[in-house]
Parts: sequence; C-alpha cells; structure tokens
Amino acid sequence: MTHTTEPGRGAHARDGKQAKGEHTKDSGGRKGLHRRKFLGGMAGVGLGAVGAAGAAFSLLTEGTRSKAAAATDGTLTIPDLLEGTTSDGTTTFTLAAQTGSAEVLSGVTSTTAGYNQSFLGPTMKWTKGDTVLLNITNGLSEDTTVHFHGAHVPPKADGGPQNAFAAGTTWSPTFTVLDEAKTLWYHPHALGTTAKQATHGLAGMIIVEDDSDTSAALPSDYGVDDIPLIFQCLAVDSTGDIKYDQAGYLTSGLSYPLLVNGENVDATTLAFSATKTRNRFRALNASPSDIITLQRSDGGTLTQISTDQGYLAEATEVKNIRLVAGARAEFVMDVSADVTLQAVITTGWIRGGSGTYDFLTVAAGGTDTPADLPSTLNTIERYDTSDFTARTITLSNTGATMKINGAAGLTMTGMSMISTTLGAKEIWTITNASQLEHSFHLHDVPYQLVSINGADPTGVELGWYDTFEVVGGGTIKIAMEFTDFADDTYMYMLHCHLLQHEDEGMMASLMVTES
Repeated sequence: MTHTTEPGRGAHARDGKQAKGEHTKDSGGRKGLHRRKFLGGMAGVGLGAVGAAGAAFSLLTEGTRSKAAAATDGTLTIPDLLEGTTSDGTTTFTLAAQTGSAEVLSGVTSTTAGYNQSFLGPTMKWTKGDTVLLNITNGLSEDTTVHFHGAHVPPKADGGPQNAFAAGTTWSPTFTVLDEAKTLWYHPHALGTTAKQATHGLAGMIIVEDDSDTSAALPSDYGVDDIPLIFQCLAVDSTGDIKYDQAGYLTSGLSYPLLVNGENVDATTLAFSATKTRNRFRALNASPSDIITLQRSDGGTLTQISTDQGYLAEATEVKNIRLVAGARAEFVMDVSADVTLQAVITTGWIRGGSGTYDFLTVAAGGTDTPADLPSTLNTIERYDTSDFTARTITLSNTGATMKINGAAGLTMTGMSMISTTLGAKEIWTITNASQLEHSFHLHDVPYQLVSINGADPTGVELGWYDTFEVVGGGTIKIAMEFTDFADDTYMYMLHCHLLQHEDEGMMASLMVTES
C-alpha cells in the first residue's frame, strides 16, 4: 500500500529525501527504469472486487492526429495562449472539447481529447478585475463540464456537476475575475466521467495576472521567462489505450508514461533555452492520481514563490516541491549555468508510475542581472480560529466505493451536503479513515492549513491552498472564510482529487446561502 505507515510529516518533507521505494538515477547518470513497464505500488489492496469497466471513451468526430511524444528537436513545447476578444468591457474566450489522437507512447497512437486541439488545451490568461465570458462547446458524445479549478467564481459558473451540458451544446458562463495572481487550471467535472475525460487530455492552464508590485517584479513573459509545466502520469497499454478506472489499471502489460506539456519524457530530457537569467516555472500536476515531486538533479534549491492559491509571504528556498493530483506551485530559478530538473513519481492509487526522471534541462543564456526578489511577496494574515465553526469531514471507503461523511457521491441526491452561509468562518478537520492516499480539494474559497497530522504547518505550508494531501490514516485541519457568492440552487463541491476516487463516490456538495 501507499502511505500505510503511521501518519507523520514525511510526506511533506522539504529536505529532498526520497520516499521508500522510489528509483533514482544510477551512478552512471542513466535514468532509472526509464521505460517504467512495471506495476508500481498496490495502493488499492483491500478495496475488494474490481467493478466492471466503464463505457468506452467515445467521441463524435475523429479530429486530427497530434504527436504527444517529444518534439523532434527535443525542446519543451509551450502550450498556445488562447486569445480572447474584448468588447464592451467583456473578454470572450472560445473553447471546444473535441476528439483527437496522439502518441502518448512513442510510435503508438492513442485516442485522446483536447480543447481546441487533439490533446490538452491552450493556456488562458485572466486579469483580476476583468469580466470574462467563456463559450465552451461540447464536441464529445456525452455530457461534460468545464471546472475552473481554484477560481473564486459564482457556483453557477464553477463548472461542477450541476453545470453539465450535453453533446453538441455550448455552455457560456460569465463572471468578474476576483482572484489575485495565481496559477489555476480547467478540466471536466461531470459525475462519473471526470477521470475518463481528463486522462484522455481535457485539461489546460489558467494564469491569473494582477497589478501588484510583486507581479511587476517577477518574470511574466509567457513562454520566454514564464514557463508552464503540465505534468501527467498516465496508464497506457501496448495498443495505446489510456486507462482511467480500476478495471483498466489492473490489466497487465501497462506502461505509465510521464508527459510534460503533452510530451513523453520517459526516454527524453527536454530542453529549454533560457534567454533571461531569472525564469519562472508554473507547475501543475494534472495526473489522475500519481504524486509528482520536483527537484534539481544537482541537489540545489528551488525558490518557491507560490502555492495553489497565490504568492507566499516570502520567497522560500526548498529542496523539492511535492504536488498531489490537482495541486500547483510556482518557483523561480536564476540560471547562470545549465540546470536539469527532475520529477519523482510516486504511485497514489492502486497502481501507477514510480521513478525519478530528468525531464527538463534549462540551458543558461541570459546576460542580464536580475534585481533581488522582493523581501515580501504577499501579506498573509493567519486566521485566529478560536471562534470559527468546527466541522469534521471523514474520508472513507467500503470496498471500491469511496465516501465522504459516510455517503458515496455517485449522484447529486446521494452525496453528503454541507450547508453554510455567506460570511461564515469555519475550521474543518479532514480525517482519512482509510489507509488510502487522498488529495482533498475544496471549491470556491482558498484555505489555510492549521495542522498536518497533528503538527503545525511551516514554510510553504503557511501559504494558501485549495488542494492538499491527506495520507492514509492521517488528518489535516483547514480554515476558510466564505465570501462574495451565495446561491440556493447551485452548489460547490469538496472531494478527493484522485480522479478515480472522485468518480467512485468521494465527493460531497457545499451549499453557500445568504446568512
């Protein structure tokens, strides 16, 4: 199993030590187990009988083939920026969920999906204070949604299960961007089909910009010194079929390719030629379940500047950055000599990837001398939770059925519902009653970590989050305040962001109403 030892702070260590069972480069510098055609961990032992496979991933149109394997020249692919059109104070973005095919395994064609393309989607840039309108067309053969993961938006525009829209139709949410600078992402969120649709490629990054002094002092030239890194660790058989459920993951002969911006890095170290000395990297773990830890191959530090929900109070030197499924982080590096970045993959579910991989070499090329980073990036006032409303959220399972507070969220009416009011301040104890790994995600509002397995948060754990790890048998306490949005019809969600657990029922609804 994964994380079956007594819960502690080992999962959040910042000293660069490896977790037991991870594979590293050997003394000769070769990439350890770079093809990764082994089983990974058996994190799901004890789940009981395996359910029947889900429906085949079916799409309306074939679309065009896209090569997801590494670019022929070995350079890092930068996702396109989606251009919006502005009229009468509203910026409109147009997206279409569509079919495609891609080489997720080199030389093998997989059926995939993407937004406006065959695999993955373009990056959107939003600016705090702007009004945006999104026209999103469903070109699949089943319902879908588009959830703006981490965004503080009205529930009717959140893209949760209640916002599902049918094949051939268009959903057009509009809202004012209230978020400060941060890295968000977008992906499907319909009941029972999230894992299937997201693992096949329906995911993209959102960059929120603002006019703060901190933002002005940081690299922000997209694709030049502001670099997106979208990680996906998938499960694929020898025919290219991408697996997304228990039955699929338990078939034999699987590979677990690691993709960075849609490119397979199992046997390739991609290259990025820096033209500036200081470079900013936005890391997103868009994997369905696996955990990704980022580090330098030379053992040096990364300067982390942001967590899920925006800037840290100050730039923080870390040995590594651990991202559970759905999490994001930003870091900067002043590159005066070539630097190679590594991704350490740890199985989060019943099977998955494992190993340490050199995925990107950043070649020094800048001749400028950047100014010192601001001594303060953000003002984060820690909550005094003495008067906060307390709740306990219990994550559990019965066999393969996943539950929150004893209910499996397989339907909107069958899931647990938490009701709160606008302006409420709450402290939640998230208890993992199973020995399974979970990635706890809360829609709508950012939260602060109050404790992690009984210990006080330190370092980057003092930032703002919307997605955080809850190890088997572990507990986290989080605090949040519900602001701006109330609705007596549309709800937000709280759930495990291991997409299979979400689809297996580990999801509850959150209704925020007027006080």
